[in-house]
Amino acid sequence: MILSRAKPAFGANAGLQATAASNKKALPKLEDFLTKRDFIGAITLLEFQRNSGNADDLTDQWIGYCAFHLGDYKRALIEFEKLTKNHKNPVPENWISLACCYFYLGMYPEAEEAAEKAPKSPLRTRIFFHLAHKFNDEKRLMMHHQQLEDVIEDQLSLASIHYLRSHYQEAIDIYKRILLDNREYLALNVYVALCYYKLDYYDVSQEVLAVYLQHYPDSPIAINLKACNHFRLYNGKAAEQELRSLQDVTSSPLTFAQDLVRHNLVVFRGGEGALQVLPPLVDVIPEARLNLVIYYLKQDEIQEAYALLKDLEPTVPQEYILKGVVNAAIGQETGSRENLKVAQQYFQLVGGSASECDTIPGRQCMASCFFLLKQFDDVMLYLNSIKSYFYNDDTFNFNYAQAKAALGDYREAEEVFLLIQSEMIKSDYVFLSWLARCYIMNSKPRLAWELYLKMETSAEAFSLLQLIANDCYKMGQFYYAAMAFDVLERLDPNPEYWEGKRGACVGMFQMIIAGKEPKDSLGDILQLLRNTANPQVEGIIRVIKKWAKDNHIPV
Repeated sequence: MILSRAKPAFGANAGLQATAASNKKALPKLEDFLTKRDFIGAITLLEFQRNSGNADDLTDQWIGYCAFHLGDYKRALIEFEKLTKNHKNPVPENWISLACCYFYLGMYPEAEEAAEKAPKSPLRTRIFFHLAHKFNDEKRLMMHHQQLEDVIEDQLSLASIHYLRSHYQEAIDIYKRILLDNREYLALNVYVALCYYKLDYYDVSQEVLAVYLQHYPDSPIAINLKACNHFRLYNGKAAEQELRSLQDVTSSPLTFAQDLVRHNLVVFRGGEGALQVLPPLVDVIPEARLNLVIYYLKQDEIQEAYALLKDLEPTVPQEYILKGVVNAAIGQETGSRENLKVAQQYFQLVGGSASECDTIPGRQCMASCFFLLKQFDDVMLYLNSIKSYFYNDDTFNFNYAQAKAALGDYREAEEVFLLIQSEMIKSDYVFLSWLARCYIMNSKPRLAWELYLKMETSAEAFSLLQLIANDCYKMGQFYYAAMAFDVLERLDPNPEYWEGKRGACVGMFQMIIAGKEPKDSLGDILQLLRNTANPQVEGIIRVIKKWAKDNHIPV
């Protein structure tokens, strides 16, 4: 039917008219792309103009502008560096654009140098304000703070500094005030949600974030924050499920979002892939350094963790806490009092601060501070206040049980030690020695002895043997004291071990005479005594044998 059409579908000159119309169709305008915030489309158009020889400095400026807003700061930097080196047609305003690129790439000295060359402007003031914070220059920070005006851009900068200084409620107040008059500024809901997340109000954060996600359900930053809330509220699997829509992060033009998602997937998966993903991000995402330190601590690689934090000047509670933990670990491993003192000071700074004193991390810090000071009554005061949040937390239970045992509450300490599931903690000498002491103090010396029997020959096994020998002797548990001193004497012919074994054997003999120990234990006592070549042995054996003979006990 198509081949036998009786008349043309259009007029005879329809084809010519269509061609003419298509020729008249104008190319899309840059303003159209910018209005829609379609920066990829804008760059495509600008590059077409550049490649067709219709470009000028303004084209390069716009390419830099669009690259910057796509998060491709390196490319934007190249464009603005080229423009600032253009001596034929210099544009002073390009220096502040260059400063912004340097700032977002973390090149703060270069950003300051570029901003100095730019003409005075509100943006220049904001850049200097943020640089003062980065340089930790409180005097300059306050000076530039006073130069800020009551306009949205300046107030947003002030809110961001509040956020970076952990003043989350102050930041929320500014964002909410702006939102009251500018409901269309939907992105501010993400900032408010992030502040609530930092304040541990994860449910509230979700509610605020939902307002933005209703309009922009594919936002990488918002989806990532939602996943982080799910991680805190539920678990890593629930968080990862939320990130499923961003799994193909390589297709996203937002490089920073790609890095953020890869970083958070490591956290959600309990550290899986940490050594592949986190090291390149250490100077890109601030939390990457902290999470890599946490990974090293969990792997008991304390020196690596210490090296990462050694030159870091802490500015936020999480950094102070990790510096404290790492210094405490180094101090306990090497016996360095200096490191332990530094750790105690960091913990006290966080736990005593107005913003953290009533938070769970703040109370943990105060407990750690008093733990290092061996003030265990105070340790228990803080740990009891947060105990309900950590029932199944092995690290919390480990510290709680040690504090209980240090205060002499061995019964409850034993119960809490036995709640611990981590094989890494259960193989630690500190755990084994405290549990052995609890067993002995709770009249269960056999269980303490079994802990020793399961250990391989080592310096720690020798130390545990000394603890069992001395604690059992002190508690009148002479049978296990004698066995422990016997092994110690054979490993190290120290006269003190013979004296301990002699006292334990004589004590055991006295308890048998008093009817407090079974008479058939006499054979074991005699065997232990025969393991020693000391001349005193024969006299003790004669006394025991005579008493056994008089009481018709075969030995």
